[in-house]
Amino acid sequence: MLVLLTYDVSTETADGKKRLNRVAKKCLSYGQRVQNSVFECNIDWSKYLELQNELKAIINTEKDSLRFYNLGNNYSQKVIHIGIKPSVDFEGDLIV
Repeated sequence: MLVLLTYDVSTETADGKKRLNRVAKKCLSYGQRVQNSVFECNIDWSKYLELQNELKAIINTEKDSLRFYNLGNNYSQKVIHIGIKPSVDFEGDLIV
């Protein structure tokens, strides 16, 4: 299923900047960055819950926020992209 993940991490302190870096690195291990604080993750339900728990352990819920948008398995008609940074076709061939 495709999950759109957005985050807002307060960077007013050095600790906040560290949290921001940790959140971004964690998100990169699950999906692709499509905007500065926005990731597309094509993951199954167990990975979805795992990602939520790992990010909840990183953020400060008093200062930061996470938003998860579950677009499901039939997402191809729900996402329209215009401009630079084309997305990865999760269903296409993988060339390494």
